[in-house]
Amino acid sequence: MNTSRMTAILVGTLFIIGTVAGILSVVVTAPISEAPDFLTRVAANEDRVALGALLVLIMGFALALVPVLMFPIAKRHNETLALGYVVFRGGLETVTYFGWAISWLLLVPLSQAYVQAGASDASNIQALGALLLKAGATSGMLTAIVFPLGALMFYALLYQSKLIPRWISVWGVIGVTLHLAGTGLAGMFGLTDLPMIVQLVVVLPILIQEMVMAVWLIAKGFCPSAIVSGSAKAEPSDAQMSAATLSTTG
Repeated sequence: MNTSRMTAILVGTLFIIGTVAGILSVVVTAPISEAPDFLTRVAANEDRVALGALLVLIMGFALALVPVLMFPIAKRHNETLALGYVVFRGGLETVTYFGWAISWLLLVPLSQAYVQAGASDASNIQALGALLLKAGATSGMLTAIVFPLGALMFYALLYQSKLIPRWISVWGVIGVTLHLAGTGLAGMFGLTDLPMIVQLVVVLPILIQEMVMAVWLIAKGFCPSAIVSGSAKAEPSDAQMSAATLSTTG
């Protein structure tokens, strides 16, 4: 199995791991964070909160590895977009996941203090807990901005290079644009209580697209002609090497 085929399988697998971990983190933590007495819920479900934070970190690490694995192939077609993808999804997005997970983990000792506190201290601790929840939500909002910007670079590169069928790349561009407008930008302007149908419309297209792309990469890999084309661009031609040799000896 050649290197590009192995990379395609790993990238597809990481997309699936990251997506599944992200969905599970919401399933695990949503009943706790959305409860009016969330600190009491956290104190009674410490293992569940820790699991939610762990799942967020798994999602972050899995998705951060994708641009790292893709870079040697992607830079042959467009090094600027490849570097941008690494910076946004491999760096900035990972930082937002860390912030998200840390805010959840800090709720555990805070919830213990809340349960043990008297009535006079409980309100202050509850306010601090609400602040931590807000910090986690802010990290999530930053993720909703950084993720689609990095993904737009990725799908623009895939479209240009033809490493995968262009209809998958176009689907990705449309999906992340909807996600950016309906989740990231809407969150920045305080539009967080969107109807469920609107939330599904802005999230499902890119969610399904990434799973389709992941399965395609695992089953089919990258287009061989695009890999050859990229290798040809990366390697200097005989004429270029001859010219370079003459200029050196001259």
